[in-house]
Amino acid sequence: MTLQDALAALEALGNPEKADEAAAYHKVARRYLGVSVPQITDLATAWRAELTLPARVALAAGLWDSDIHEAKVAAAKLLTQARIAQDDIVWNLIASWVPGFDAWALADHASAAGARRLMVDPTRLDQLETWTTHPNMWARRAALVMTLGWTKQNFPKPADLAARARVLGWCALYVTDKDWFIQKAIAWWLRELSKHAPDTAGLWLAEHGPHMKTWARKEASKYLADEEIAAESPPDTGENVE
Repeated sequence: MTLQDALAALEALGNPEKADEAAAYHKVARRYLGVSVPQITDLATAWRAELTLPARVALAAGLWDSDIHEAKVAAAKLLTQARIAQDDIVWNLIASWVPGFDAWALADHASAAGARRLMVDPTRLDQLETWTTHPNMWARRAALVMTLGWTKQNFPKPADLAARARVLGWCALYVTDKDWFIQKAIAWWLRELSKHAPDTAGLWLAEHGPHMKTWARKEASKYLADEEIAAESPPDTGENVE
């Protein structure tokens, strides 16, 4: 499977009308083919089965560099796998994409691939921490999206609790950033955490929630008892009303 073959397979599934709709929806100037994510996933799954890991990484790099929306999605899908032996080359490629993130959909597809690699090697959180102050908002957001795995554990090990606490510290630093996507990412992290560790989520929201946008705080506390948050939180001064 060459890069040219992969691009040709994507283009063969293209739909000009859907391509125009995608361009209008994503609002980023690049080429769109109008291929659905399930179709891309099917292609990437077939390619992954026939390629060695180095060949798969090389193909993913080429697809991403093509700057075609669906090719970038395919690049991320090629690398989205729970178990990969000697995965440094995969992680390094995904991490190299982060500074250039420019839209939520591509950032989220790539972050889903990166999340698998983080859970395998949590020492990579050191690299994510450098993204928390990155000038690119999408890179800052990726630090939260890639770490969502630590919100979903009912019986976390001590190392997982440490990782969770570390990311909650990043969330605390982000609360003054009023960008919609950053506030949404904080809310997403706390909402998912509240399903598995409601006390931890509630304590964080009691301390930091008043500094969030009102809508984001409400979303973060969606699965928590309203009275718990109200009892522990200081009054809303109205300063964080969007």
